[in-house]
Amino acid sequence: MGWKEYYEGHKMSAAEAVGRIENGSHVVLAHCVGEPPALIGAMVENADSYEGVVIHHMVRIGPVDYATPGLERHFRIEPWFSGANARAAIAEGRGDFAPVFFHEVPILIRAGRLGCDVCLVSVSPPDGSGYVSTGVSVDYTHQAIRTARYVVAQVNPRMPRTMGGSFLHVTDIDAFVEAESELPEIAPPKITEVESAIGEHCADLIDDGSTLQLGIGAIPDAVMLFLKNKKDLGIHSEMIADGTLELYNSGVINNSMKSENKGRMTVTFLMGTRALYDFAHDNPAVEVRPVDYVNHPITVSRQHKMVCINSAMQVDLMGQVNAEAIGFRQFSGVGGQVDFVRGAAMADGGKSVIAMPSVTVKKDGVTISKIVPLLDTGAPVTTSRCDVDYVVTEYGIAEMKGKSLRQRAKNLIQIAHPGSRDELKDEFEKRFNEKL
Repeated sequence: MGWKEYYEGHKMSAAEAVGRIENGSHVVLAHCVGEPPALIGAMVENADSYEGVVIHHMVRIGPVDYATPGLERHFRIEPWFSGANARAAIAEGRGDFAPVFFHEVPILIRAGRLGCDVCLVSVSPPDGSGYVSTGVSVDYTHQAIRTARYVVAQVNPRMPRTMGGSFLHVTDIDAFVEAESELPEIAPPKITEVESAIGEHCADLIDDGSTLQLGIGAIPDAVMLFLKNKKDLGIHSEMIADGTLELYNSGVINNSMKSENKGRMTVTFLMGTRALYDFAHDNPAVEVRPVDYVNHPITVSRQHKMVCINSAMQVDLMGQVNAEAIGFRQFSGVGGQVDFVRGAAMADGGKSVIAMPSVTVKKDGVTISKIVPLLDTGAPVTTSRCDVDYVVTEYGIAEMKGKSLRQRAKNLIQIAHPGSRDELKDEFEKRFNEKL
């Protein structure tokens, strides 16, 4: 049987495809922008047919309707990253959170330690040789496809074909549902004076010829504003967003000094606007590869002058970082922060940066310091004090590695918000019996 016959013989409606999911199955959803909305919607509509289905994913952009109160008998969520759309379900007991380093997700799926019976994925239409691309999402998605007993693909003509490791033959997939959906878009954020100051401080730590890991949001975009005079930068990152495009198009990012995958930006997923997805389509300069390669600390360590920039919710006076929870309430996840922090530490000339505003501003206008004497009760240590290299706020740069606890605390107090410094100084004086 040729691939065309196979493909035609396995096409079906979304309702028919998800109707074959068995009770008690562990269903893995493709990551982030790669999520298949037609399949997820059909699964929720078919909820009454299921019992005890467990749903796993990392970042979900669309709604998690399967976690709606009243569906507990049918669905339970167990994400590896919690977003705004999953927090209530976890906090209220309709799901649970599984902490995991991003690079280990496919490793644990492969070893059978993370459940994966069914995979729902979004792909491009097949090419002339019968290959489809998962486009914006390779990460753990490809391992889930290889492991699952049953794989359903939403065939979406809006999905770009990306280079690197995104291709699958149609015979790797069990059911095809043709349904066009616009990919989720994340608009570039507004950059305030605070993010701009943080971006400028971070840029001071980036030398010509560095390879960068940047995320999405106002701080990474602000960093890129101050890199326009740098030379020969490269990208080896969990992801890229639209802010990368200007630096690439101007020649600042040319990937010429990368130690591995020279001349190409290497990522494991994409998240941005349609302009980013169109840029990546059939573009050999962008390679999207599995996360157990891209984020693995050993892979990261092979890049000369590797600089990673990540964020935090709190940093205590010892330099411990909480990047994922508000007390016991899971807010996000570990993601790839520790993957890159540890990889950069092993890289020749590597640096890692935790960048954040000095305060969180609540809806009622109250400000809360992000540099704290102690992490909140119940909050996890995402990145240990021994791993943390630099901490940056709008007030400057605090160096951590090689510094004593006393010096770390002094450095952090200097970059805290002025309104928080007296409280932090009081804690310092009690802890170290020294006046500041």
